[in-house]
Amino acid sequence: MRRLLRTLAASAFACLLLPLGAGPGNATTTAAQAGPIGMTSGFYTDPYSGPAAWAAANPGDGRAAAIRDSIASRPMARWFGAWSGDIGAAVGSYVGAADAADKLPVLIAYNIPGRDACGGHSGGGAGTPAAYQAWISAFASAIGSRPALVVIEPDSLGDFSCLTQAQITQRNGMLRGALAQLRDRAPNTWTYLDAGNPAWIGAATMAQHLDGAGAREAHGFSLNISNYFTTGENTTYGNAINSALSASYGYTKPYVVDTSRNGNGSNGEWCNPGGRRIGTAGQTGGGGGAEMLLWLKTPGESDGNCGVGGGSAAGQFLPEVAYKMIFGY
Repeated sequence: MRRLLRTLAASAFACLLLPLGAGPGNATTTAAQAGPIGMTSGFYTDPYSGPAAWAAANPGDGRAAAIRDSIASRPMARWFGAWSGDIGAAVGSYVGAADAADKLPVLIAYNIPGRDACGGHSGGGAGTPAAYQAWISAFASAIGSRPALVVIEPDSLGDFSCLTQAQITQRNGMLRGALAQLRDRAPNTWTYLDAGNPAWIGAATMAQHLDGAGAREAHGFSLNISNYFTTGENTTYGNAINSALSASYGYTKPYVVDTSRNGNGSNGEWCNPGGRRIGTAGQTGGGGGAEMLLWLKTPGESDGNCGVGGGSAAGQFLPEVAYKMIFGY
């Protein structure tokens, strides 16, 4: 009953989530897809995230309380890839736990072949396009009719400079296929293609990349994943992308901003820079045009063997980095 009442109210709430310049077609689509917000009572906080697990295992550490209270207790995304094992079981367990709590889970699919082609620190992914299709199909099926937000393959549209045209065409096909799988198998999921960050690809070029990857069929796009640019810088960029989408392709899309580590903004480095700070916790609306502000990267998780995370692997939780990020030093 709670979900029915929320769903009936969702189309009214959807008006708050429209991007700047959205036309009637976008309003209809957004209202029709308002389910994930209307079906839940807030974002899901993962009790088994990296910082939560570390704090629970190290209660006597002087950093544990701050990490538990300022990071582990906040809603954030869970990333899924080859390390997840049986992807259907992993996704099903996570979404099921969120569903039981009446909360909205945020998932990141990160297994496309040739992943992180330019950065290199997070390389890997499924071995072939066929393997990826099977993986993302199982991912989508495991969500089923339960509500969720899914960001599809961070970096995949910013990495084109490291790919041949044939590889770009192949990648676009895989991204379009992922959108189709989630549309067909996970009807109450909002999907987001990743659009990089303000310093990576120009807005007009990113709009072209998004359209080529099927953005018309996605709910929206994501910005600033694993980066540090301020929310204002990202909304300026997101609005510029939407202006380019509107001018060249006749549509706009909602967008979300990763605010997990942007409290101090960027110092120009992307790989474990020092002196960064956690940002605004997850919320609907973001001011300046963002649909939502979300913690998509987990604060304290390494970007790779670089910067203040020297000697670590991408995705490894570093308590000292997390602790310093709480206070911004």
